[in-house]
Amino acid sequence: MRHGRHILRFAAALLAGIALVSPAVAGKADNSVRFASDQTLDNADPYFNSLSIGSVVSSQVWDTLIYRDPDTGAYKGQLAAAWRWHDDKTLELDLRQGVKFHNGAEFDADDVIYTLNFVAKPENKARQDLVRWIDRVEKLGKSKVRIFAKQPFPAAIAYLAHPKFVIHPHEYYAKVGPKGMNEKPVGTGPYRVAEYIPGKHIRLERNRDYFGDSPKSQPKIDKVEIRFIPDAQTRVAEMVSGGLDLITNVSRDQAEQLRDVPRLQIVSGETVGYSFLRMNTLSGTPAPQLRDIRVRQAIMHAIDRETMVKFLVGERSRVLHAECHPDQFGCVDAGIPRYAYDPSRSRQLLAEAGFAKGFDIDLYAHRDRNQTEAIIGYLGAVGIRAHMRFMQSAAMFTAIRAGNVALAHPIGSRYSMPQPPSRCSTNSRLTT
Repeated sequence: MRHGRHILRFAAALLAGIALVSPAVAGKADNSVRFASDQTLDNADPYFNSLSIGSVVSSQVWDTLIYRDPDTGAYKGQLAAAWRWHDDKTLELDLRQGVKFHNGAEFDADDVIYTLNFVAKPENKARQDLVRWIDRVEKLGKSKVRIFAKQPFPAAIAYLAHPKFVIHPHEYYAKVGPKGMNEKPVGTGPYRVAEYIPGKHIRLERNRDYFGDSPKSQPKIDKVEIRFIPDAQTRVAEMVSGGLDLITNVSRDQAEQLRDVPRLQIVSGETVGYSFLRMNTLSGTPAPQLRDIRVRQAIMHAIDRETMVKFLVGERSRVLHAECHPDQFGCVDAGIPRYAYDPSRSRQLLAEAGFAKGFDIDLYAHRDRNQTEAIIGYLGAVGIRAHMRFMQSAAMFTAIRAGNVALAHPIGSRYSMPQPPSRCSTNSRLTT
């Protein structure tokens, strides 16, 4: 469903990538790492999930045609050894030979053709944002394909390097489909899936047959376990007890409390993630009050984003004014309205809109509950009685797409072409 972009300007803060890391990780006798994600992976197939933990998994289990070096920003051949433009809409790729999928199948042009054609069909309900620019894909030989764009698309190489623009084994995918790929994922990446229990964990083991000239570093850790633990207190308790080696997205107050724990290291860095408020102003919105611009402005003035950044998010976080991250190509905030924290102005706007006594509204959220609770507190102070609807990411976004959500507090990021390397963070969550 469409929501006006003008209402998406509550970028509360750039999420600080605070992590707790056990110093003993590198020296563990079994050469393994245990990591807990605050997200629950609903589908391991990269074309059927929109979570950042999905990007972490996909970059380990699968490969893309082109790879973007996170340190230099340079594009390098991954499953495509080389590429060239014939004209402004025709891209030819020479595919790497000798690459094998985890099930032993040899990678070739048929895998590229099948994957991209499958994903491009809307009826298959895969992610269309990655392939919408593609008109068709043709096979020129066992190790050569051509991609025809619908129109000139300068971001094509950047999209082909997206960590979720992966290639599936065509025979296996045709047989099992997205359901089977989710249950038993098969890729060409540096790690193969040893065990996957949706909603609980995914266990990876080193792919000892990973091709040597990959621009990705060769896997050095034998086993990786990723556990899905949405509850922040449980994740921290597991770290303190030694049950985990790494967690991310630790709240500032928890990080401060754990600084004195001898066996833990706390590392903070920027990510390209941010939080914002999403308001449904369509005719069928569950909260018609939001269709009045004065109500939307009142919501913006009611929230003290600077204080949230300082006390809830953590080091190296900041308030954003545009619905994009500065590391994204073309992201500028010149001319974007600023909404200072001004509860008096908020109450005045509500009164002018006919809601002097406020109103009730459901606020949907899926991560960083402490931030959502702070927003509810700020709204309550001006008379807007927001009721928390906290749920898993997949459930929330399904409700949003169905038009059942008036106000939501998503935590995420928007993919686009990156800025030149000098401006890009190389510590963006756990993606490679």
